[in-house]
Amino acid sequence: MSVALDSVLELHPQVAVRPEPFGALAYHYGNRRLIFLKHPDVVRVVQQLAEHTDLAATLDACGIVPERFDAFVTALDSLQKSEIVRERVIAG
Repeated sequence: MSVALDSVLELHPQVAVRPEPFGALAYHYGNRRLIFLKHPDVVRVVQQLAEHTDLAATLDACGIVPERFDAFVTALDSLQKSEIVRERVIAG
């Protein structure tokens, strides 16, 4: 799956995020990958994904201006390939 603004994502449950001055470190305990989240805005979005209906709603809630949405879609697509975030299963 490729990430889009209507993607419903969450932080992978096996990932720990540790805040750092540059952003954060994200460590996946399952695949043992360590990823640098190099901007505080990315950290905030990743941490709030599960609280909103989709990526666009998360970006809005985090105060990200629409001109930056494409950059976040690209970043989250990369994070999904690294298994830091995953598609959220909506019970229903």
